[in-house]
Amino acid sequence: MMSHAATFAAVLVTLLVAHQVADHWVQTSHQAAQKAERTISGSLACVRHVVSYTIVTALLLSVAIVALRLQVTAAGFVVGQLVSAVTHYWADRRFTLEGLARLTRQIGFYRLGAPRDGRDDNPTLGTGAYALDQSWHWAWLWVAALVTTLI
Repeated sequence: MMSHAATFAAVLVTLLVAHQVADHWVQTSHQAAQKAERTISGSLACVRHVVSYTIVTALLLSVAIVALRLQVTAAGFVVGQLVSAVTHYWADRRFTLEGLARLTRQIGFYRLGAPRDGRDDNPTLGTGAYALDQSWHWAWLWVAALVTTLI
């Protein structure tokens, strides 16, 4: 039988890989552009992104569980996926994460590299907002892996 530590490591690595695939390959351009809008349409775009994201994480994790004979309960699997999905939605609405950055006095870092109003700046993935978004997701994927392993 595999130890909790080994199961946790396998689950975490799987979730991190699935995250990269789902957030950067599966998410549509429309979802990426609209999910932060403070409208019903923006909320729905974010929901669609999180649904496709969760399908990818659940699929890859299921493959890992079967292939590696990981000792994961159905409850652990479901709760871990819920932790991942809910926290992903929260951060991807963007104004929520920006609010957290403001609250924690990280707003300067959050705005680093962002296009400036009235300027023809070239937006890139290399912004403070993107770095904080990704680190938020990775932290919660760690929690999701722990929950998946221990429940």
